[in-house]
Amino acid sequence: MARDKNSGKIQSVDRALNILEIISDAEDGMTLAQLSEEVGLPKSTVHGLVSTLRDHKFVSQADDDGRYRMGIMLFELGTKLARSWDIRDAAKPAMRWLSKEFGETVHLGCEDNGEVLYLDKIAADSLISIVSEIGARLPMHCSAIGKALLAHKSESEIKRHIGNLGLAPLTGRTITNPDELIKELEKVRLQGFALDDGEIMEGLRCVGAPIYDTDGLVRYAISVSGQVKDIYGKRLERLIVETQRAAREITYALRKSRVQTK
Repeated sequence: MARDKNSGKIQSVDRALNILEIISDAEDGMTLAQLSEEVGLPKSTVHGLVSTLRDHKFVSQADDDGRYRMGIMLFELGTKLARSWDIRDAAKPAMRWLSKEFGETVHLGCEDNGEVLYLDKIAADSLISIVSEIGARLPMHCSAIGKALLAHKSESEIKRHIGNLGLAPLTGRTITNPDELIKELEKVRLQGFALDDGEIMEGLRCVGAPIYDTDGLVRYAISVSGQVKDIYGKRLERLIVETQRAAREITYALRKSRVQTK
């Protein structure tokens, strides 16, 4: 696999992406001969590249004339990207209110490849804030967002998740027993919120709540994170109530935005 030593680019990937761009500009598609001429590569090389793209559904090939066109996978990825923009816009007002009201860090996340992926963050307006980044990932079994997402899967899906990724301990409070986690997630589903009580990091407490998309499925969740010494008792009770309310507001805003764009 050739690599450009100066730029660090992988040649085959660069060529494949170039082919995708060329096909995207061709309304009637491109033949193998046309692609070969356009990119200045032998037909055999181009055929290998477009065949790989076709196998992964980034490119489709017509049965009648053999022309290559954009594939369904690009549409699916674009739809996922558009959804991530929708959810961030829908969630921002409630996230800002929560952070301002409690002075804590608020996160928005979804599941990606069995992990929690941070989509957005409102940092606490205080001297101490939670160290995290948009685009960062966390295990699902020990984070408030992850538990809120996992709790709305079937038991077979949860067991498959555990089997694939395990339950690695991040602190002494992390749940590492599958049966115990399943019971915890059932509790989360019934009560409508999740807690990370020092399971990701000692001294950190997080409250998470599920967000429903327009299909009524839990694809996102929101969480508020702070130090255990600041989140307890009546303040914790109120934070749970307000985090759930914020999640409901985001659900409503997300559905409203989808209706308006139809």
